[in-house]
Amino acid sequence: MIHATFHHGTNRIDSFQITGHADSGEYGQDIVCAAVSVLAITTVNALQRIAEIPIEVENRDQEGGYLEVHLPPKLEATTELKGQTLLQSFADGLRDVATNYADYIQFAETKD
Repeated sequence: MIHATFHHGTNRIDSFQITGHADSGEYGQDIVCAAVSVLAITTVNALQRIAEIPIEVENRDQEGGYLEVHLPPKLEATTELKGQTLLQSFADGLRDVATNYADYIQFAETKD
């Protein structure tokens, strides 16, 4: 099962973590894994390339699927808005996948 957790600070998403594998189909045919992977990779790339945010990324694919991303604590207002828009869109997409494929992905949010 995939576990996706978004960590909220004061009025913002500070970080997210995704662990595990969906195992909803054979390797190469797992649509849940594909959906989560595309959403995650697109978001990380957009945070770096479009919003130009120097995020911290930890990726350990060989250890059961692991991705953790942290935003810097302080960003310029326009950059912060871009980053939060991208992260909220990502969270909404994962929440939708979790709603439709609850046997394969668990979505959670925490607040400081």
